Amino acid sequence: MTLAANPLVHERFSIAFDQIDAAQVEPAIAHLLDQAEAELQAIVALPDGEPRTTANTLHAFEELGRGLEWAMGVVGHLESVATTPELRAAYEAVQPKVSLFSSRVYQDPGLYAALRAFAATPAAAKLDATHARLLTKLLDTFRRNGAELDLDDKQRLAELEVELAKITTKFSQNVLDATNDYELVITNEALLAGLPDSARAAAKASADKKGVAGWRFTLHAPSMIPLLTYLDDAEIRRQVWMAYATRASSGERDNRELIAQILKLRETKAKLLGYESFADLILEDRMAKRGETARAFVDDLRDRSEAFFAAEVAELVEFRARELGEQAAANGPDTSDNGLAGWDVGYWSEKSRRARYDFDEEQLRPYFALEAVLEGMFELVNRLYGISVEVIHDLPKWHADVRTYRVRDGARELGCFYADLHPREDKRGGAWMNSLITGLPSAGRPHLGLICANLTEPLGDEPALLTHREVETVFHEFGHLLHHLLSEVEVRSLAGTNVAWDFVELPSQIMENWCWERASLDLFARHYKTGARIPDELFNKMLRARNFMSATAMMRQLGFASLDLALHLDYAPQLLAPDQQAPPLLEFCNAQMQRFSVAPLPANYAMICGFGHLFSSSVAYAAGYYSYKWAEVLDADAFSQFKQGGVFSREVGQRFRERVLARGDSRDPAELYREFRGQDPDLDPLLVRSGLVQRGAA
Repeated sequence: MTLAANPLVHERFSIAFDQIDAAQVEPAIAHLLDQAEAELQAIVALPDGEPRTTANTLHAFEELGRGLEWAMGVVGHLESVATTPELRAAYEAVQPKVSLFSSRVYQDPGLYAALRAFAATPAAAKLDATHARLLTKLLDTFRRNGAELDLDDKQRLAELEVELAKITTKFSQNVLDATNDYELVITNEALLAGLPDSARAAAKASADKKGVAGWRFTLHAPSMIPLLTYLDDAEIRRQVWMAYATRASSGERDNRELIAQILKLRETKAKLLGYESFADLILEDRMAKRGETARAFVDDLRDRSEAFFAAEVAELVEFRARELGEQAAANGPDTSDNGLAGWDVGYWSEKSRRARYDFDEEQLRPYFALEAVLEGMFELVNRLYGISVEVIHDLPKWHADVRTYRVRDGARELGCFYADLHPREDKRGGAWMNSLITGLPSAGRPHLGLICANLTEPLGDEPALLTHREVETVFHEFGHLLHHLLSEVEVRSLAGTNVAWDFVELPSQIMENWCWERASLDLFARHYKTGARIPDELFNKMLRARNFMSATAMMRQLGFASLDLALHLDYAPQLLAPDQQAPPLLEFCNAQMQRFSVAPLPANYAMICGFGHLFSSSVAYAAGYYSYKWAEVLDADAFSQFKQGGVFSREVGQRFRERVLARGDSRDPAELYREFRGQDPDLDPLLVRSGLVQRGAA
């Protein structure tokens, strides 16, 4: 194939996903690297006498490597949703080269000098606020990426970036492979006692698909979670829980040494750039600014939650003992003899909730048919933001199950998006949103993005019937997508979701609130057979059960955040210090997590080895996992405005769209939030929403 015919060489809105194959990756990326290098040199070496201008310096830098970035985004996306051995090998072959170029850009002395020279011109002094912010952020980024280092240190930094790219890719692949390696086939139906009909049917369909007799279970969430929540057989729950908890921690897919290498490389990079820690390096341009500030936030929430957490654990221990006719253990969650094991927590929590509230989440499934959920979600954003979502069929897909849509604001096209919503073995787990093209709708250039999830699949002639948590997942990822599609920022790198990572979850997490409001649920929560809405009695049970073990859920997330910060503030320095001996990784991590855990953690508990949020890329959510809770504070406080104005308030919705969703990173996020809310965020709405306040205190 010639370069001209290679679908990865030229950025296009209608991406030829159905024509891209692994053999095209390396030649396309090699060409685009050469092209990006030429663009770089053109900025550095202006013709004699040509002055530095916004067009030939700032705008030119903004476009530098755009084609390369687009192609790598497409290839990386395909590797995550339709991977093959050939595509994986091609991606691994090009990623270090692209990483090397990307890191070199922000170290190039000629580029840095060009931007500094432009910053000293009268034209720079007259920039509008958005472009002035771009220039300031670029100069700061150069400094944080080593532009002021000497030649040897720049070379060392580039080597660190390449090595990080390679190792984090290997980490992700190990997790995917370890997840896909596991299956449990049960042939004795009596062992399925307690499992809902929907989960049994899904397991049977999975077995049929694989050509095996019985019921097949995997470590993918739609299969695993119902088993751990409902299956009566504790030994089977133990097998599956342990398989998940020890993923990628042994054999050829053992991620422990990779994690140690990643932490050492990150810490080395931070020290090379003059920072006390990797956390301080990463958080400097985020809302928290420093690692210790983020840790103080996590510790504050933990302190406010711990008493509620201890009470919840004690109640769960007592409930289990009562049901089994045993003497309840009197010890707290940090002991080894409270009677619970990790594979018991979900099971006994669900039994306790059903006993207390007479509420079974499975009762909600018939009301959450996927098609109706999507239609209701689209109707919601129409009411809030005045936009419409329509199905289209003219975009090529990477799989037949992928859905495609167009979003309009009246006659104006804002963009299009893909939705890939069900699990496959060639697709990684979890849920996420990606931007493929950042446009400018006001100038006639639409955006392009996608959302992916691993939701319950349709069975036979019945639609996909979701859990309420899966509904929240869809709304969450669509919130990210709205942040992208509603952007009106003319600077691509400051548009959409290109914001501080402790602000980026606000648009997604606020969407989850509408999954709990009667008025918005009535838009889509209809029985898939009868069309009836959720009965009042069931809805009220759902609301009463909402905050069941909310402190436990809070502590679980705070545990991940605390561990993340401990790894980057405490453990990584020990790995580098010649006079210190760092404890074994699992020992360190489990000691950190035990304080936040309901049940004792076994010695081989290896959640960290599958923690893609921290180790799936050079940065990912490293030193930033606290962002989820930070954003929850923002979203609870922000949603209080919708509660006051009405959950379908176009006035509040328009203000949120114009002052948050449309503005990207064109202003400091704290300023944008204050502009929308009229004040700094308040912690109390989150605690009230979670039920973590003393009665009479709120």
